[in-house]
Amino acid sequence: MSEQMTETERTTLSSQEVRRLTESVEGLVFEQGDPGYAEHVDGFDRAVEHRPALVVAVANTDDLVTAVRFARDHGLGVAVQVTGHGAALPADERSLFLDTGAMNKVRVDPEQRTARLEAGVLWQDVIPVAAQHGLAPLNGSAPFVGAVSYTLGGGIGLLSRRYGYASDHVRRIEVVTADGELRVASQEENPDLFWALRGGKGNFGVVTAIEIDLVEVSRIYGGGLFFPAESVRDVLHLYRTWAAGMPEEMSSSFFMLDWPDVAGVPEELRGHFALHLRLCYLGAPEDGRRLIQPLRDVAPPLLDTVTDMPYTDVVSIHNDPPPRGSYHINNFQLTHLDHEAVEAILALVGPGTNPPVSLEIRHLGGALARPPKVPNAVAHVDAQFQVYSAGVLDIGKDQAVYKGHDRVVETLAPWSAGTRLLNFMAGVAHTDPAYVSDAFSPEAYARLVSLKTIWDPGNTFRFNHNIPPMGAESY
Repeated sequence: MSEQMTETERTTLSSQEVRRLTESVEGLVFEQGDPGYAEHVDGFDRAVEHRPALVVAVANTDDLVTAVRFARDHGLGVAVQVTGHGAALPADERSLFLDTGAMNKVRVDPEQRTARLEAGVLWQDVIPVAAQHGLAPLNGSAPFVGAVSYTLGGGIGLLSRRYGYASDHVRRIEVVTADGELRVASQEENPDLFWALRGGKGNFGVVTAIEIDLVEVSRIYGGGLFFPAESVRDVLHLYRTWAAGMPEEMSSSFFMLDWPDVAGVPEELRGHFALHLRLCYLGAPEDGRRLIQPLRDVAPPLLDTVTDMPYTDVVSIHNDPPPRGSYHINNFQLTHLDHEAVEAILALVGPGTNPPVSLEIRHLGGALARPPKVPNAVAHVDAQFQVYSAGVLDIGKDQAVYKGHDRVVETLAPWSAGTRLLNFMAGVAHTDPAYVSDAFSPEAYARLVSLKTIWDPGNTFRFNHNIPPMGAESY
Protein backbone atom coordinates (compact mmCIF):
# COMPACT_ATOMS: atom_id res chain seq x y z
CA MET A 1 0.00 0.00 0.00
CA SER A 2 1.21 3.51 -0.72
CA GLU A 3 1.28 5.99 2.14
CA GLN A 4 -1.74 8.31 2.38
CA MET A 5 -1.26 12.07 2.41
CA THR A 6 -1.67 13.57 5.89
CA GLU A 7 -3.96 16.45 6.78
CA THR A 8 -1.10 18.94 6.95
CA GLU A 9 -0.02 18.01 3.42
CA ARG A 10 -3.38 18.85 1.91
CA THR A 11 -3.36 21.63 -0.66
CA THR A 12 -6.04 23.80 -2.19
CA LEU A 13 -6.99 22.58 -5.64
CA SER A 14 -5.99 24.91 -8.42
CA SER A 15 -8.06 25.49 -11.53
CA GLN A 16 -5.30 23.79 -13.51
CA GLU A 17 -5.54 20.63 -11.37
CA VAL A 18 -9.32 20.56 -11.71
CA ARG A 19 -9.03 21.04 -15.46
CA ARG A 20 -6.53 18.19 -15.67
CA LEU A 21 -8.98 15.89 -13.89
CA THR A 22 -11.83 17.06 -16.13
CA GLU A 23 -9.82 16.26 -19.24
CA SER A 24 -8.77 12.82 -18.00
CA VAL A 25 -12.25 11.39 -17.34
CA GLU A 26 -15.11 10.62 -19.67
CA GLY A 27 -17.72 11.68 -17.12
CA LEU A 28 -18.45 15.20 -15.92
CA VAL A 29 -16.66 17.10 -13.13
CA PHE A 30 -18.41 19.71 -11.00
CA GLU A 31 -17.11 22.26 -8.49
CA GLN A 32 -19.20 23.93 -5.83
CA GLY A 33 -21.52 26.43 -7.47
CA ASP A 34 -21.46 24.74 -10.89
CA PRO A 35 -24.80 23.90 -12.52
CA GLY A 36 -25.35 20.18 -11.89
CA TYR A 37 -23.31 20.04 -8.67
CA ALA A 38 -26.36 20.07 -6.37
CA GLU A 39 -28.22 17.56 -8.53
CA HIS A 40 -25.43 15.00 -8.26
CA VAL A 41 -24.90 15.26 -4.49
CA ASP A 42 -28.63 15.18 -3.75
CA GLY A 43 -29.73 11.79 -2.46
CA PHE A 44 -32.75 9.94 -1.13
CA ASP A 45 -32.05 10.87 2.51
CA ARG A 46 -31.71 14.64 2.63
CA ALA A 47 -30.82 14.62 6.33
CA VAL A 48 -27.29 14.15 4.97
CA GLU A 49 -26.00 17.28 3.19
CA HIS A 50 -22.91 16.68 1.08
CA ARG A 51 -20.52 19.57 0.36
CA PRO A 52 -17.52 17.98 -1.41
CA ALA A 53 -14.80 19.96 -3.10
CA LEU A 54 -15.44 18.16 -6.38
CA VAL A 55 -18.04 15.83 -7.85
CA VAL A 56 -17.21 13.34 -10.59
CA ALA A 57 -20.19 11.78 -12.36
CA VAL A 58 -18.19 8.77 -13.48
CA ALA A 59 -18.92 7.04 -16.77
CA ASN A 60 -16.88 3.85 -16.38
CA THR A 61 -14.27 1.96 -14.38
CA ASP A 62 -11.39 4.00 -15.84
CA ASP A 63 -13.03 7.15 -14.47
CA LEU A 64 -13.22 5.58 -11.01
CA VAL A 65 -9.54 4.65 -11.09
CA THR A 66 -8.56 8.11 -12.27
CA ALA A 67 -10.72 9.83 -9.65
CA VAL A 68 -9.41 7.75 -6.74
CA ARG A 69 -5.82 8.38 -7.85
CA PHE A 70 -6.57 12.11 -8.03
CA ALA A 71 -7.96 11.98 -4.50
CA ARG A 72 -4.88 10.03 -3.34
CA ASP A 73 -2.49 12.55 -4.87
CA HIS A 74 -4.33 15.56 -3.42
CA GLY A 75 -5.10 14.24 0.05
CA LEU A 76 -8.86 14.06 -0.46
CA GLY A 77 -11.28 11.64 1.11
CA VAL A 78 -13.56 9.73 -1.25
CA ALA A 79 -17.35 9.54 -0.98
CA VAL A 80 -19.52 7.36 -3.21
CA GLN A 81 -23.24 7.56 -3.94
CA VAL A 82 -25.72 5.82 -6.20
CA THR A 83 -29.11 6.76 -4.71
CA GLY A 84 -28.35 8.03 -1.20
CA HIS A 85 -30.49 5.44 0.61
CA GLY A 86 -27.54 4.34 2.72
CA ALA A 87 -26.23 7.83 3.41
CA ALA A 88 -24.19 8.28 6.56
CA LEU A 89 -21.45 10.85 7.26
CA PRO A 90 -21.68 13.78 4.84
CA ALA A 91 -18.87 14.45 2.38
CA ASP A 92 -17.02 17.61 3.40
CA GLU A 93 -14.88 20.14 1.53
CA ARG A 94 -11.84 17.86 1.81
CA SER A 95 -13.48 15.18 -0.29
CA LEU A 96 -14.03 13.96 -3.82
CA PHE A 97 -17.59 12.75 -4.42
CA LEU A 98 -18.24 9.98 -6.95
CA ASP A 99 -21.69 9.60 -8.50
CA THR A 100 -21.79 6.11 -10.03
CA GLY A 101 -25.34 6.28 -11.38
CA ALA A 102 -24.27 6.11 -15.03
CA MET A 103 -22.52 2.76 -14.49
CA ASN A 104 -25.69 0.70 -14.83
CA LYS A 105 -24.89 -2.28 -17.05
CA VAL A 106 -26.26 -5.72 -16.12
CA ARG A 107 -25.01 -8.95 -17.70
CA VAL A 108 -26.73 -12.27 -16.90
CA ASP A 109 -25.13 -15.66 -17.51
CA PRO A 110 -28.10 -18.07 -17.47
CA GLU A 111 -25.93 -21.18 -17.65
CA GLN A 112 -23.89 -20.22 -14.59
CA ARG A 113 -26.93 -18.57 -12.97
CA THR A 114 -24.95 -15.42 -12.23
CA ALA A 115 -25.17 -11.71 -12.95
CA ARG A 116 -22.48 -9.04 -13.21
CA LEU A 117 -23.70 -5.70 -11.86
CA GLU A 118 -21.89 -2.40 -12.33
CA ALA A 119 -21.60 0.07 -9.48
CA GLY A 120 -24.69 2.12 -10.33
CA VAL A 121 -27.15 -0.69 -11.03
CA LEU A 122 -30.52 -0.57 -9.24
CA TRP A 123 -32.59 -3.64 -8.44
CA GLN A 124 -35.18 -2.55 -10.95
CA ASP A 125 -32.46 -2.95 -13.60
CA VAL A 126 -31.72 -6.54 -12.54
CA ILE A 127 -35.07 -8.19 -11.78
CA PRO A 128 -36.58 -8.12 -15.31
CA VAL A 129 -33.35 -9.19 -17.02
CA ALA A 130 -32.89 -12.18 -14.70
CA ALA A 131 -36.58 -13.09 -15.07
CA GLN A 132 -36.11 -13.65 -18.81
CA HIS A 133 -34.20 -16.79 -17.81
CA GLY A 134 -36.45 -17.92 -14.95
CA LEU A 135 -34.00 -16.52 -12.41
CA ALA A 136 -34.11 -13.97 -9.60
CA PRO A 137 -31.58 -11.95 -7.60
CA LEU A 138 -31.67 -11.71 -3.81
CA ASN A 139 -32.98 -8.16 -4.02
CA GLY A 140 -34.51 -6.02 -1.33
CA SER A 141 -38.08 -4.83 -0.96
CA ALA A 142 -37.54 -1.56 -2.87
CA PRO A 143 -36.66 -1.60 -6.59
CA PHE A 144 -35.01 1.83 -6.62
CA VAL A 145 -32.13 0.98 -4.22
CA GLY A 146 -28.52 0.47 -5.40
CA ALA A 147 -27.90 -3.26 -5.87
CA VAL A 148 -24.17 -3.23 -5.10
CA SER A 149 -24.29 -1.24 -1.86
CA TYR A 150 -27.33 -3.23 -0.69
CA THR A 151 -25.57 -6.53 -1.38
CA LEU A 152 -22.29 -5.57 0.29
CA GLY A 153 -24.12 -4.27 3.36
CA GLY A 154 -25.63 -7.72 3.97
CA GLY A 155 -28.92 -7.53 2.12
CA ILE A 156 -32.21 -8.88 3.53
CA GLY A 157 -35.11 -9.39 1.15
CA LEU A 158 -38.13 -11.57 0.56
CA LEU A 159 -36.03 -14.60 -0.39
CA SER A 160 -33.57 -14.33 2.48
CA ARG A 161 -35.08 -16.78 4.97
CA ARG A 162 -34.60 -19.44 2.31
CA TYR A 163 -31.31 -18.33 0.73
CA GLY A 164 -29.59 -16.11 3.31
CA TYR A 165 -28.04 -12.67 2.98
CA ALA A 166 -27.32 -11.25 -0.46
CA SER A 167 -23.68 -10.98 0.68
CA ASP A 168 -23.60 -14.76 0.98
CA HIS A 169 -24.05 -15.05 -2.77
CA VAL A 170 -21.29 -12.80 -4.10
CA ARG A 171 -18.70 -14.58 -6.24
CA ARG A 172 -16.39 -11.79 -7.36
CA ILE A 173 -15.81 -8.12 -6.63
CA GLU A 174 -13.92 -5.55 -8.69
CA VAL A 175 -12.73 -2.71 -6.48
CA VAL A 176 -10.46 0.35 -6.58
CA THR A 177 -8.54 0.52 -3.31
CA ALA A 178 -7.13 3.59 -1.57
CA ASP A 179 -3.82 3.35 -3.45
CA GLY A 180 -5.66 3.82 -6.75
CA GLU A 181 -5.26 0.24 -7.95
CA LEU A 182 -8.06 -1.77 -9.55
CA ARG A 183 -8.17 -5.20 -7.92
CA VAL A 184 -10.24 -8.37 -7.97
CA ALA A 185 -11.46 -9.80 -4.68
CA SER A 186 -12.68 -13.39 -4.62
CA GLN A 187 -12.01 -16.69 -2.88
CA GLU A 188 -8.85 -17.04 -4.97
CA GLU A 189 -7.65 -13.42 -5.23
CA ASN A 190 -7.29 -11.13 -2.21
CA PRO A 191 -9.51 -13.40 -0.06
CA ASP A 192 -9.18 -11.20 3.05
CA LEU A 193 -10.44 -8.20 1.12
CA PHE A 194 -13.23 -10.37 -0.31
CA TRP A 195 -14.28 -11.33 3.22
CA ALA A 196 -14.24 -7.72 4.42
CA LEU A 197 -16.15 -6.17 1.52
CA ARG A 198 -19.03 -8.61 2.00
CA GLY A 199 -20.44 -6.95 5.08
CA GLY A 200 -17.98 -4.08 5.52
CA LYS A 201 -19.42 -2.35 2.47
CA GLY A 202 -17.65 0.82 1.24
CA ASN A 203 -14.99 0.99 3.93
CA PHE A 204 -12.33 -0.71 1.82
CA GLY A 205 -12.58 0.83 -1.63
CA VAL A 206 -14.85 1.88 -4.48
CA VAL A 207 -16.52 -1.21 -5.88
CA THR A 208 -16.84 -0.99 -9.64
CA ALA A 209 -18.76 -4.25 -10.21
CA ILE A 210 -19.82 -7.46 -8.48
CA GLU A 211 -20.74 -10.92 -9.71
CA ILE A 212 -23.63 -12.50 -7.82
CA ASP A 213 -25.54 -15.77 -7.78
CA LEU A 214 -29.08 -15.86 -9.12
CA VAL A 215 -31.65 -18.34 -7.85
CA GLU A 216 -34.22 -20.36 -9.78
CA VAL A 217 -37.35 -18.47 -8.81
CA SER A 218 -39.83 -17.32 -11.44
CA ARG A 219 -43.09 -17.13 -9.46
CA ILE A 220 -44.07 -16.51 -5.85
CA TYR A 221 -47.26 -16.54 -3.81
CA GLY A 222 -47.34 -13.19 -2.10
CA GLY A 223 -48.91 -9.83 -1.41
CA GLY A 224 -50.47 -8.02 1.53
CA LEU A 225 -53.22 -8.53 4.07
CA PHE A 226 -54.52 -5.22 5.44
CA PHE A 227 -56.48 -5.31 8.71
CA PRO A 228 -58.54 -2.55 10.39
CA ALA A 229 -57.70 -1.01 13.75
CA GLU A 230 -60.16 -3.14 15.71
CA SER A 231 -58.51 -6.36 14.48
CA VAL A 232 -54.84 -5.40 14.91
CA ARG A 233 -54.33 -6.87 18.39
CA ASP A 234 -55.85 -10.23 17.51
CA VAL A 235 -53.94 -10.42 14.22
CA LEU A 236 -50.56 -9.64 15.77
CA HIS A 237 -50.96 -12.12 18.62
CA LEU A 238 -51.81 -14.81 16.09
CA TYR A 239 -48.96 -13.67 13.83
CA ARG A 240 -46.28 -14.07 16.52
CA THR A 241 -47.12 -17.76 17.00
CA TRP A 242 -47.88 -18.34 13.32
CA ALA A 243 -44.49 -16.97 12.19
CA ALA A 244 -42.61 -19.23 14.60
CA GLY A 245 -43.99 -22.29 12.84
CA MET A 246 -43.40 -21.20 9.26
CA PRO A 247 -40.95 -22.94 6.89
CA GLU A 248 -37.99 -21.00 5.51
CA GLU A 249 -39.87 -20.59 2.24
CA MET A 250 -42.26 -18.14 3.95
CA SER A 251 -41.12 -14.57 4.57
CA SER A 252 -43.24 -11.98 6.33
CA SER A 253 -43.23 -8.57 7.98
CA PHE A 254 -45.72 -6.04 9.30
CA PHE A 255 -46.18 -2.29 9.39
CA MET A 256 -49.07 -0.14 10.57
CA LEU A 257 -50.09 3.46 10.30
CA ASP A 258 -52.91 5.92 9.72
CA TRP A 259 -53.11 5.81 5.94
CA PRO A 260 -53.48 9.24 4.34
CA ASP A 261 -56.52 10.07 2.24
CA VAL A 262 -54.53 10.80 -0.90
CA ALA A 263 -54.27 9.51 -4.45
CA GLY A 264 -52.14 6.38 -4.73
CA VAL A 265 -53.45 4.86 -1.51
CA PRO A 266 -56.03 2.07 -2.12
CA GLU A 267 -59.60 3.26 -1.54
CA GLU A 268 -60.12 0.65 1.21
CA LEU A 269 -57.30 2.19 3.27
CA ARG A 270 -57.69 5.92 2.72
CA GLY A 271 -58.17 7.79 5.97
CA HIS A 272 -58.07 4.62 8.08
CA PHE A 273 -55.62 3.04 10.50
CA ALA A 274 -54.57 -0.33 9.13
CA LEU A 275 -52.02 -3.07 9.69
CA HIS A 276 -50.14 -4.12 6.55
CA LEU A 277 -48.99 -7.74 6.83
CA ARG A 278 -46.57 -8.58 3.98
CA LEU A 279 -46.19 -12.19 2.81
CA CYS A 280 -44.04 -14.05 0.30
CA TYR A 281 -44.01 -17.82 -0.17
CA LEU A 282 -41.63 -19.79 -2.38
CA GLY A 283 -43.64 -22.80 -3.45
CA ALA A 284 -46.92 -23.97 -4.90
CA PRO A 285 -49.77 -21.45 -4.55
CA GLU A 286 -52.02 -24.04 -2.94
CA ASP A 287 -49.41 -24.61 -0.21
CA GLY A 288 -49.07 -20.88 0.30
CA ARG A 289 -52.84 -20.47 0.61
CA ARG A 290 -52.97 -23.25 3.20
CA LEU A 291 -50.15 -21.75 5.24
CA ILE A 292 -51.59 -18.25 5.42
CA GLN A 293 -55.24 -19.30 5.88
CA PRO A 294 -55.08 -18.82 9.68
CA LEU A 295 -54.21 -15.15 9.07
CA ARG A 296 -57.16 -14.77 6.73
CA ASP A 297 -59.45 -16.46 9.25
CA VAL A 298 -58.54 -14.42 12.33
CA ALA A 299 -60.37 -11.30 11.09
CA PRO A 300 -61.86 -9.95 7.85
CA PRO A 301 -59.17 -7.95 6.02
CA LEU A 302 -59.86 -4.53 4.53
CA LEU A 303 -57.83 -5.57 1.51
CA ASP A 304 -56.27 -8.87 0.42
CA THR A 305 -53.71 -8.71 -2.42
CA VAL A 306 -52.01 -12.07 -1.78
CA THR A 307 -51.94 -14.08 -4.98
CA ASP A 308 -49.77 -16.12 -7.33
CA MET A 309 -47.54 -13.66 -9.17
CA PRO A 310 -44.46 -13.53 -11.41
CA TYR A 311 -41.30 -12.64 -9.52
CA THR A 312 -41.14 -9.41 -11.53
CA ASP A 313 -44.04 -8.19 -9.35
CA VAL A 314 -42.22 -8.89 -6.06
CA VAL A 315 -41.71 -5.20 -5.29
CA SER A 316 -45.50 -4.75 -5.09
CA ILE A 317 -45.53 -6.70 -1.81
CA HIS A 318 -43.94 -3.93 0.27
CA ASN A 319 -44.75 -1.21 -2.26
CA ASP A 320 -42.11 1.04 -0.67
CA PRO A 321 -42.64 4.74 -1.41
CA PRO A 322 -39.94 6.44 -3.51
CA PRO A 323 -40.15 10.11 -2.33
CA ARG A 324 -36.97 11.69 -1.05
CA GLY A 325 -36.92 13.35 2.34
CA SER A 326 -35.05 13.85 5.61
CA TYR A 327 -35.23 10.84 7.91
CA HIS A 328 -34.16 9.74 11.36
CA ILE A 329 -33.72 5.97 11.32
CA ASN A 330 -32.83 3.24 13.80
CA ASN A 331 -32.74 -0.55 13.75
CA PHE A 332 -32.04 -3.49 16.02
CA GLN A 333 -32.87 -7.16 16.21
CA LEU A 334 -35.17 -9.01 18.60
CA THR A 335 -34.50 -12.40 20.15
CA HIS A 336 -38.18 -13.30 19.97
CA LEU A 337 -41.70 -11.89 19.79
CA ASP A 338 -43.91 -12.89 22.71
CA HIS A 339 -47.21 -11.62 24.11
CA GLU A 340 -45.57 -8.83 26.07
CA ALA A 341 -43.50 -7.71 23.06
CA VAL A 342 -46.61 -7.42 20.90
CA GLU A 343 -48.34 -5.39 23.61
CA ALA A 344 -45.29 -3.13 23.82
CA ILE A 345 -45.32 -2.59 20.05
CA LEU A 346 -49.03 -1.77 20.14
CA ALA A 347 -48.41 0.77 22.91
CA LEU A 348 -45.75 2.40 20.72
CA VAL A 349 -47.42 2.52 17.31
CA GLY A 350 -50.82 0.83 17.61
CA PRO A 351 -54.26 2.32 16.92
CA GLY A 352 -54.82 5.69 18.55
CA THR A 353 -51.17 6.30 19.46
CA ASN A 354 -50.45 8.81 16.67
CA PRO A 355 -46.71 8.09 16.95
CA PRO A 356 -43.95 10.35 15.56
CA VAL A 357 -42.14 7.27 14.19
CA SER A 358 -43.21 4.22 12.23
CA LEU A 359 -42.10 0.64 12.92
CA GLU A 360 -41.55 -2.25 10.55
CA ILE A 361 -40.99 -5.71 12.05
CA ARG A 362 -39.44 -8.36 9.76
CA HIS A 363 -39.28 -12.07 10.47
CA LEU A 364 -35.67 -13.32 10.29
CA GLY A 365 -34.26 -16.75 11.10
CA GLY A 366 -33.84 -19.58 8.63
CA ALA A 367 -30.79 -19.23 6.39
CA LEU A 368 -30.07 -15.78 7.86
CA ALA A 369 -28.93 -17.48 11.07
CA ARG A 370 -26.64 -19.99 9.36
CA PRO A 371 -23.04 -19.30 8.32
CA PRO A 372 -22.58 -19.19 4.54
CA LYS A 373 -20.47 -21.63 2.55
CA VAL A 374 -17.91 -18.88 1.97
CA PRO A 375 -17.45 -16.86 5.21
CA ASN A 376 -17.98 -13.11 5.20
CA ALA A 377 -18.13 -10.26 7.70
CA VAL A 378 -21.93 -10.27 8.10
CA ALA A 379 -23.14 -11.37 11.53
CA HIS A 380 -25.29 -14.48 11.03
CA VAL A 381 -26.97 -14.33 14.43
CA ASP A 382 -30.01 -16.27 15.57
CA ALA A 383 -32.24 -13.24 16.12
CA GLN A 384 -35.82 -13.88 15.09
CA PHE A 385 -37.08 -10.42 14.17
CA GLN A 386 -35.75 -7.10 12.90
CA VAL A 387 -37.09 -3.73 14.12
CA TYR A 388 -36.78 -0.82 11.70
CA SER A 389 -38.00 2.56 12.94
CA ALA A 390 -38.17 5.73 10.87
CA GLY A 391 -39.35 9.26 11.43
CA VAL A 392 -39.61 12.19 9.04
CA LEU A 393 -37.58 15.32 9.87
CA ASP A 394 -37.91 18.95 8.77
CA ILE A 395 -41.70 19.09 9.16
CA GLY A 396 -41.63 20.86 12.54
CA LYS A 397 -41.59 17.73 14.71
CA ASP A 398 -37.90 16.85 14.95
CA GLN A 399 -37.78 16.68 18.75
CA ALA A 400 -40.83 14.44 18.85
CA VAL A 401 -39.14 12.13 16.32
CA TYR A 402 -35.93 11.92 18.36
CA LYS A 403 -37.87 11.21 21.57
CA GLY A 404 -40.02 8.68 19.73
CA HIS A 405 -36.95 6.74 18.65
CA ASP A 406 -35.56 6.79 22.18
CA ARG A 407 -38.87 5.43 23.44
CA VAL A 408 -38.78 2.59 20.90
CA VAL A 409 -35.30 1.57 22.03
CA GLU A 410 -36.17 1.79 25.74
CA THR A 411 -39.51 -0.01 25.40
CA LEU A 412 -38.20 -2.93 23.34
CA ALA A 413 -34.89 -3.27 25.23
CA PRO A 414 -36.01 -6.48 27.04
CA TRP A 415 -36.24 -8.26 23.68
CA SER A 416 -33.23 -6.68 21.97
CA ALA A 417 -30.56 -9.07 20.74
CA GLY A 418 -27.95 -6.29 20.96
CA THR A 419 -27.24 -6.52 17.23
CA ARG A 420 -28.05 -4.36 14.21
CA LEU A 421 -27.91 -4.53 10.42
CA LEU A 422 -25.58 -2.22 8.54
CA ASN A 423 -27.96 -1.59 5.63
CA PHE A 424 -30.61 -0.23 7.98
CA MET A 425 -28.21 2.28 9.56
CA ALA A 426 -29.30 5.00 7.16
CA GLY A 427 -28.74 8.67 7.92
CA VAL A 428 -26.40 10.54 10.23
CA ALA A 429 -28.05 9.55 13.51
CA HIS A 430 -26.04 6.40 14.22
CA THR A 431 -22.61 6.76 12.66
CA ASP A 432 -20.45 6.44 15.76
CA PRO A 433 -18.01 3.51 15.31
CA ALA A 434 -19.23 1.95 18.57
CA TYR A 435 -22.73 1.82 17.11
CA VAL A 436 -21.50 0.54 13.75
CA SER A 437 -19.61 -2.26 15.50
CA ASP A 438 -22.96 -3.69 16.66
CA ALA A 439 -23.48 -4.91 13.08
CA PHE A 440 -20.65 -7.43 13.51
CA SER A 441 -19.46 -10.04 15.94
CA PRO A 442 -16.60 -8.78 18.17
CA GLU A 443 -14.19 -11.10 16.35
CA ALA A 444 -15.34 -9.94 12.92
CA TYR A 445 -15.13 -6.26 13.88
CA ALA A 446 -11.58 -6.68 15.18
CA ARG A 447 -10.61 -8.33 11.90
CA LEU A 448 -12.30 -5.55 9.91
CA VAL A 449 -10.31 -2.91 11.79
CA SER A 450 -7.11 -4.81 11.09
CA LEU A 451 -7.91 -5.11 7.38
CA LYS A 452 -8.98 -1.47 7.20
CA THR A 453 -5.58 -0.55 8.61
CA ILE A 454 -3.90 -2.55 5.84
CA TRP A 455 -6.04 -1.46 2.89
CA ASP A 456 -6.98 2.09 3.89
CA PRO A 457 -4.64 3.32 6.65
CA GLY A 458 -5.50 6.98 5.98
CA ASN A 459 -9.25 6.35 6.13
CA THR A 460 -9.78 7.67 2.62
CA PHE A 461 -13.16 5.92 2.55
CA ARG A 462 -14.66 7.48 5.66
CA PHE A 463 -17.91 9.09 4.49
CA ASN A 464 -19.95 6.04 5.41
CA HIS A 465 -20.76 3.98 8.47
CA ASN A 466 -17.10 4.04 9.15
CA ILE A 467 -14.77 1.38 10.46
CA PRO A 468 -11.73 3.50 11.39
CA PRO A 469 -8.26 2.03 10.96
CA MET A 470 -6.04 1.67 13.99
CA GLY A 471 -4.50 4.99 14.95
CA ALA A 472 -6.92 6.98 12.77
CA GLU A 473 -7.12 10.70 13.31
CA SER A 474 -10.45 12.38 13.95
CA TYR A 475 -11.62 13.83 10.65
